[in-house]
Amino acid sequence: MRFQAKRCGVQFSPPSLVLMYVDTETKHKRKRVIPVRNFSKYSDCSIAAERLKNHPRHREYLEGVSQSQLEKLHIILRDHMQGFSLEHSLASFCLDPDEDLNKLEDEELARKKGQMDKLFERNRRCKDDPNFIYDLEVDFTKTTQEKCSWDEESDDGF
Repeated sequence: MRFQAKRCGVQFSPPSLVLMYVDTETKHKRKRVIPVRNFSKYSDCSIAAERLKNHPRHREYLEGVSQSQLEKLHIILRDHMQGFSLEHSLASFCLDPDEDLNKLEDEELARKKGQMDKLFERNRRCKDDPNFIYDLEVDFTKTTQEKCSWDEESDDGF
């Protein structure tokens, strides 16, 4: 790999990806601005990211950038085109345990499930791990529950 990607980001006007990389032969740090063409607020981000990664002009530079990172950058661009703020776009990548996943669209739900799968794999313990304990027992302390008025009034016969 001749080019080693260091940082990547987005530029909103004109819509483009900005790649900071190091040329491994000359050890020079360089910046490459890759325009995102034929992309609208209705475009599919995964297809656009795949098309950009396989583009003959940019393939060599984007070899060290993952497909999921390119998809995230395209989602940020698309959200900006739809009028959302950068904070809103970045918040959509975070997992919120209180969020109702039933209300999400299919594409966003798939992205959230993918994030949960990555988090699960990162936290999973295998038999080969040094911290693996075979029969782990965890004692969960029971919280005191509030008594409801209908509990006190109920018949003991039931």
